[in-house]
Amino acid sequence: MIKLGIIAIGSMAILMLSACAPSTSGQDLTSSIWLLGELNGEGLIEGTKITAQFDETGSVGGTSGCNNYNTTYEVSGNQLTFNEPIASTMMACPEPVMEQERDFLVVLAETATFEIAGEELILRDVDGNERARFDSVDQSLEGTSWQVLSYNNGKGGVTTLIIGTEITANFGDDNQLTGSAGCNSYFGEYQTDGNNISISSVGATEMACLEPEGLMEQEQQYLAALETAATYEFEGLNMEMRTADGALVATFQRDISQ
Repeated sequence: MIKLGIIAIGSMAILMLSACAPSTSGQDLTSSIWLLGELNGEGLIEGTKITAQFDETGSVGGTSGCNNYNTTYEVSGNQLTFNEPIASTMMACPEPVMEQERDFLVVLAETATFEIAGEELILRDVDGNERARFDSVDQSLEGTSWQVLSYNNGKGGVTTLIIGTEITANFGDDNQLTGSAGCNSYFGEYQTDGNNISISSVGATEMACLEPEGLMEQEQQYLAALETAATYEFEGLNMEMRTADGALVATFQRDISQ
C-alpha cells in the first residue's frame, strides 16, 4: 500500500510516498523523453504538457503540467516504483490544470508495473489497470522545431523575448536551419558531432518592422548569437546552446506539434 502526503519546504513542495521498491535500474526507460498522452484513460487539457525523463542514475523528472517535479525510481523486470520524496515547484495555475497535476502525481505514487510497446510507455497500478500512456519524443536534433525562450544579447547578458514576439528554429534533416527571427525569415547551415554544434552562413530576408520597439535589434542580436554556438544539450523538452567558453547562447522549447 502507498501512502501519500505533502510537506512544504521553502519554495519546494515535497510529495511523500511510502512504498517498497526493488533496486535495479531499467535501461529502456532512459532511452527517450516521454510525453504523456493519456491520464486515467483521458487526454490532457489542451495546451498542457506532462513529461517524464528517466536517467541511468535512478532519477526521474519533468513537467507535471504546471510545475516541474523530480524524484528517484527503481525498477526490476516490469515492476516500477517512484520513490519518496517527489519534489515539486510551487507555481499556481488554473484549477483544472492543478487538478490534472495532482492526478498525475497520484498515478506515479500508485504505479506498480510498466510496459514499453513500440514508441509508447504504459504505467499500470497494482491491479493491472492502465493509468498513464506516454509517447516517445525523439532526442535527435535533426527534423525538430523549437520556440526560442531567451538569447544572448551580445552585451554580456541573456534576455527573454519582447512581449508579443516569437522566434522559431527548425533544424532540417538536410542540415539546413530555418525559422522566423521575429520580423524576417532566416536561414543557415548547421553541423553536429555528438553534443557539439556549429551554425554558419546565417542570412535573413530584409523586411523592416517598426513595432514593437526594439524588434529589429532583438532579431539582429539573436542571429549573431546563433553563430557563436558550440554545444547543445537537451533538458526535457527544452534545449540550451552554449559557446565554447560555456556562455549561454540561447534557450529553446520543443514544438511538439510539428
